[in-house]
Amino acid sequence: MLPTYNEAENLEPLVAAALANLPDTARVLVVDDNSPDGTGELADRLKAEEPRIEVLHRTQKEGLGPAYIAGFRHALAAGADRILEMDSDFSHDPADLPRLLAATEDADVAIGSRYVSGGGVENWSRVRQAISRGGSTYARALLGLPIRDLTGGFKCFRREVLEAIDLDAIGSRGYAFQVEMTYRAIELGFRVAEVPIVFRERRAGASKMSRSIVLEAAWMVPKMRWGKGKR
Repeated sequence: MLPTYNEAENLEPLVAAALANLPDTARVLVVDDNSPDGTGELADRLKAEEPRIEVLHRTQKEGLGPAYIAGFRHALAAGADRILEMDSDFSHDPADLPRLLAATEDADVAIGSRYVSGGGVENWSRVRQAISRGGSTYARALLGLPIRDLTGGFKCFRREVLEAIDLDAIGSRGYAFQVEMTYRAIELGFRVAEVPIVFRERRAGASKMSRSIVLEAAWMVPKMRWGKGKR
């Protein structure tokens, strides 16, 4: 599943690389939030050329969380057994997709982790690395979780996990969504494994990170544990 907003420069090569690293029975779902740069139209063209591509068009940009939840519902309705999520800008290496799939043979959720042995980041400033590591440390401490990379968005879920989580109750819209999904899975007793990956700066286009996304994560994490967000 690839959530997109203004990713026309990356989409075609990324979809090709993803399909090349997935089983022949797999599908790639593009979830586009009405990108003004033509990403949605490009996705439709790719779909017309390749039957393994599906496209879900959304009418407006509402954030990462709502886009992923819409994609989860689509994938579950289509009968998917495993649902993978990754960024649409080559920050996540499509060559790592088979390793995430393999990890869910023993685990219920596999996370591509930057912060376990063998993982890392490339071409990031020290400030950005500090923000990312600090966010994971903050969430891990407040939620009492052993996961090293709670904010990463490269994951594979077994369908049973997404069926068990109350998706209507997920309140996060930005990158706190990644923390919340992992927290809910562990709350329900599912097994989570971290798979080392190297995260790289996007190949083209502009980052979607903003101050509001960081602030949302700061207040959503304690809400998950102690506020109305707890289920």
